[in-house]
Amino acid sequence: MNDPNGPIWWKGQYHVFYQLNPHSAVWSDMNWGHAVSSDMVHWRHQPIALAPTPGGPDSEGCFSGSAVVYEGKPAFIYTGVQNAPAAEVTLHDGNDKLRETQLLAVAEDDQLLHWKKDAQPIIAVPPPGTTVTGFRDPCPWREGDTWYCGVGSGERGVGGCVLLYRSHDLRHWDYLHKLTEGKPNGRHTPNPCDSGEMWECPDFFPLPVAGSHPVRHCLLYSTEGKVIWTTGHYDPQAHTYTPTRDGVLDQGASYYAPKSFLAPGNRRILWGWLRETRPESAYSAVGWAGAMSLPRELTIGAQGQLEMRVAREVEKLRGPAEHATITASTPFRRKLDTLQRELHLRINLLSNTVATVRLLLAGRPAWELTLDVPAKQVRCGATAFPFPGLSWPHPDLRMFVDGSVIESFIGDREALTSRVYGLQPGATELEVTIERKTKTDLQTWPLKPISTDRLTA
Repeated sequence: MNDPNGPIWWKGQYHVFYQLNPHSAVWSDMNWGHAVSSDMVHWRHQPIALAPTPGGPDSEGCFSGSAVVYEGKPAFIYTGVQNAPAAEVTLHDGNDKLRETQLLAVAEDDQLLHWKKDAQPIIAVPPPGTTVTGFRDPCPWREGDTWYCGVGSGERGVGGCVLLYRSHDLRHWDYLHKLTEGKPNGRHTPNPCDSGEMWECPDFFPLPVAGSHPVRHCLLYSTEGKVIWTTGHYDPQAHTYTPTRDGVLDQGASYYAPKSFLAPGNRRILWGWLRETRPESAYSAVGWAGAMSLPRELTIGAQGQLEMRVAREVEKLRGPAEHATITASTPFRRKLDTLQRELHLRINLLSNTVATVRLLLAGRPAWELTLDVPAKQVRCGATAFPFPGLSWPHPDLRMFVDGSVIESFIGDREALTSRVYGLQPGATELEVTIERKTKTDLQTWPLKPISTDRLTA
């Protein structure tokens, strides 16, 4: 599996769709998988929602897209790909042969098990006069009685962008202009996503600002192997977006192509694809690849920064809590009988603490993350990024271990997702140490699996 697609709350159920190759553990033959949940935590697999139509505009794959409700029915707007003559190719990644078009499918039942596709694309070609680096991953939204849709794209030498379209019925669309655009990084690469000349999986939505009634808009997009967040001002008359702040959504190498939706209570929930970092031969051998992240709830801080925290529903998986006070002379160490664990470490920013969390396999470090307050830095392997300053209201570390996945959240503002393979229950230890004459409070919980049918190799 890869990109999450079209998450939606419908008739008392959460539905998440996702890119799926149902035939093997490598990328090919993209379908839309489907899972349903009543609590955002425990999921049941459903039949495939979308599959390529032989001879149709998605004959070579149903790529990523979004879900909306139109005239009382959920609808998908998604990208279909098919083989095309060179002059019509829009997907440029070094293996250029596919034409991308934007397609529509409408649900035929409230369980969202059956979908009726429109036979022809609703957006068939990129804007006239443009030579795009890609044309995919539509993200629609509604303003009054008018629909708007951003499509991920870009131009060589110019940069990635979001193309903006307008419609009154979801089927007939007019191109307006670029919603916003960026700049390339200057590298010459076969795949324009690696040079910043193509933005994938744009996601555009309003978010409330902490402590005030006004909202700002947020645009997420994936490029250069990472997810970029921006917050800024959307002009509803000119239909342009001006970013004022930006950053990296997740500092790890595994998080990509996220998609959000509006959950009950007006909560903006984000799902991400957790990529494999092991060789293809390894994940092909074990028979599965890719996972969905934990759900993250998004908000915007008073200074315009994007903030995120794991959705509170995940806490229902906690077992009995264990509390500890750590000092330089009394580190915390526990053998993990299962590879499902949550950790909450409270950081005292005034104490010049250097705290390190490690996973040890047979006594040797397999993974570690260091919060270095004096250096104002977070380090994890070859990755390093600035640590929050004293103005951060929540400087604590929350960490979730689940098989080969480690999702870490620092101060509700930074996230880092790692993949660590080869950890073994009973032979893996969790260790937390601190330096200097300080003390730190720690809580940990075992986490109950959501299913007995688990793939953790």
